[in-house]
Amino acid sequence: MQNRQKALNLLGLCQKAGKLVSGSEIVSVGTKAKKVKLIILAQDSHADTTAKIFKVGKQNNVLVINEFNSNEISQAIGKKRKVLGITDTGFCKALLQKIDEGV
Repeated sequence: MQNRQKALNLLGLCQKAGKLVSGSEIVSVGTKAKKVKLIILAQDSHADTTAKIFKVGKQNNVLVINEFNSNEISQAIGKKRKVLGITDTGFCKALLQKIDEGV
């Protein structure tokens, strides 16, 4: 549980640092432009959105993580969102490490 909160706090930091894009369209475009390094998708996203985001991730060799629900994501970044894209490699590595440690 503690690592889960740390991972979510990291999303907030990422947002403040301007290394986060949000919204399925913006994340899709950013992923295709090779700007997005990691995609975070809410577990409770619509099936169409989920399919679309996973497809974009796979086509562009970008990992899609769906460890969190939309409430957790929205609280972490202070906006109602279900899809996030991290554009910074350092933040990606740090977040993946937190998730690997057990979210």
